[in-house]
Amino acid sequence: MHWSPCGTYNVNYTKDMAIFRTKSHWISLTLFLVVLFTLPLYCSRYYLTLLSTIGITIIAVQGLSILTGYTGQISIGQAAFVGTGAYISVFFIQHYEFPFFFSLLLAGVGSGLIGIFFGLPALRIKGFYLAMSTLAAQLILGWLFLHMEGFTGGTEGLHVEHATIFGIVIDTPQRKYWLIMFFVTLTVYIVKNMMRTRVGRALVAIRDNDLAAEVMGIDVMRYKLLAFFLSCFFAGIAGAIYAHYIGFINPVQFTMQSSIIYLGMLIVGGMGSVLGVIFGVTFMILFEEFAYAISPSLTMMFPSFGAQFFSAISLSFYALVIIIFLIFQPRGLNHLWNILKRRYRLYPFSH
Repeated sequence: MHWSPCGTYNVNYTKDMAIFRTKSHWISLTLFLVVLFTLPLYCSRYYLTLLSTIGITIIAVQGLSILTGYTGQISIGQAAFVGTGAYISVFFIQHYEFPFFFSLLLAGVGSGLIGIFFGLPALRIKGFYLAMSTLAAQLILGWLFLHMEGFTGGTEGLHVEHATIFGIVIDTPQRKYWLIMFFVTLTVYIVKNMMRTRVGRALVAIRDNDLAAEVMGIDVMRYKLLAFFLSCFFAGIAGAIYAHYIGFINPVQFTMQSSIIYLGMLIVGGMGSVLGVIFGVTFMILFEEFAYAISPSLTMMFPSFGAQFFSAISLSFYALVIIIFLIFQPRGLNHLWNILKRRYRLYPFSH
């Protein structure tokens, strides 16, 4: 076989459908995982915190990708389901002393079942009207977070104890990072493979044309509700992990602004792509950090505007990035990555 990328070819369907098809793919994956899980050994606390935030957000946005990116059902309430998972997990641990993994599962299932309830309108409506339905979910759940004080602590919030796994207390940034990255890796693996199954193909068919999908024998009602369940399930998992990572939860952490930001990350990364979610979340969070970092310098350069102006303008930068991607790169960062891969695979040919 020739050393060049264009010399790589497949001789059976099993190899052609594999995610990692060559030795170089497997070597790259192994090296990446080794670096990913050894970072706490030589990384500062700041970078571990940043990567942990990216990891939790990836889990939540992967769920949103199943619903919006693959099934075509617009949702503006993902943050509310992240909050639901956080409160459910904390409730069962604090009141019933459930193990962490069990409370985590209950958080995912509980959020998923609530997601099915709010997903019922999707059986009759779509597009803008469905977006308003999910917005209602965000507002209703947000109101419950504030007023169900016995369950959520209301405006005072809840203090969350460190997670304990097999007698090991997850109380250091390193241990929290390893826990988060374990669930990120598991989530990416599950979603990537699920989208290659009959379920994933049915969801994509519904996104492309739900009427044609129904004619082909796909139970559109069932799969739409399944998409809502899966989306909210992963949101609940992300919420439970977030609660134990931060150590404190409050309704302010699960606002409509967060839901819109999740959707923006999906747009920037690329709809209908597992890798696009990772690109989008990483890019937007790093961009946000960059905006916060340059705010003091801008304040010194333009003192007449005041510090509050440049602190708030980071959100404007955020919105500007989303608009730029919608206009000039609507397929997101994942499309650029695919172009790069195709050029590498076709080397040394020009096209």
